[in-house]
Amino acid sequence: MPGTAPQQTDLDGMDGGVGLTALLVAAARAIETHRHDSLAQDVYAEHFVRAAPACTSWPVRIEQVPDKDDNPLWGRFARYFGLRTRVLDDFLLQAVGTSVRQVVLLGAGLDTRAFRLDWPADLVVFEIDRAGVLDFKQQVLTGLSAAPRAKRVPVPVDLREDWVTVLTTAGFDPAVPSVWLAEGLLFYLPGPAETYLIDTVDRLTTAGSALAFEAKLEKDLLAYRDSPIYTATREQIGIDLLLLFDTGPRPDSAGDLTAKGWSTSMHTPFDFTRRHGRGPVPEANDALEGNRWLFAHKPRP
Repeated sequence: MPGTAPQQTDLDGMDGGVGLTALLVAAARAIETHRHDSLAQDVYAEHFVRAAPACTSWPVRIEQVPDKDDNPLWGRFARYFGLRTRVLDDFLLQAVGTSVRQVVLLGAGLDTRAFRLDWPADLVVFEIDRAGVLDFKQQVLTGLSAAPRAKRVPVPVDLREDWVTVLTTAGFDPAVPSVWLAEGLLFYLPGPAETYLIDTVDRLTTAGSALAFEAKLEKDLLAYRDSPIYTATREQIGIDLLLLFDTGPRPDSAGDLTAKGWSTSMHTPFDFTRRHGRGPVPEANDALEGNRWLFAHKPRP
C-alpha cells in the first residue's frame, strides 16, 4: 500500500487549465477506488490530489461529499470517470493479450496504468505528455516508492510539437504491434490537430495494432453550458470545461480510420453502464449525451 506523498512537488502545468482537469480525473478515480462496488482501483490517485495545493479541499471518498452521489460533480461525473477507466483498462488488457507489446498513452496525464495493471513482463508503456505533468507525477510516485509492472518510458513532449521523433527516439518501434489510448484528450484539440493525430497513429502502426479514444459529437457544446455537470464543475472547483474544449467542427475520425482499413466500433458510456450495472444513466440536459468511446483495430492480412 502506498505511503505518504512528498510535500514539495513540481506543479508546472498542473495548477490550471487542462493540467487541473487531470487532477479532477484523479480525484474521481480515488472516489471510485474507495467505493464498495468499485469498477477500477487506483491507489495512487488520491496522492496526486493531496500533493497539489489547488486541490486540498477536494474529496477523495464519496463519504466526504455532503450530498454524496446526488452531487453532479463528485457523484455522477466522478462515476463516469470511474466507468471510463474500467472500460479502457479492459480494452488495453485485451489488446496486449495478443501480440501487442507496446502501449502508447497520448496525453497521459496522471494515468497510472503502468503501475496498477497486470501487464506481460516484456511490455513497454510509453507515456506522452508535457514535461511538467510527467515530472509532477514522477515526484509523487517516487515518494510512494511505486514500481511499474512493465517497462515504463515517459516521453516529455507537447503533442503540438514533433512528438513522433521524440517517441521513436525513446524506443517505440512502428514495426511491432501497438495499442494506443487517447483518453479525455481529443476534444481539447482543434479539429485539424485531431486529424493529424489520427493519421499519425495510422502511419506509426502495423497490422494487429489497436486504438481507443474518446470523442464528443455535439454540434454545439455551449448548448449544455447550464447542464448540472458543467455547472457543478465551474461552481465547486472553478474549472470551466467549456472554455477548455475546442468548440470548432469535429472531424469524423472513426470514418477516417474505417476508410484506412481499420475496423471500428462506437459506443455511448451508457452502453457500459448497462453492461457493468453501475455508472451514469441518461438525464435531461445531459452533458454526457454526445460523448462516445471509439475502439479501432488494424486487421492482420
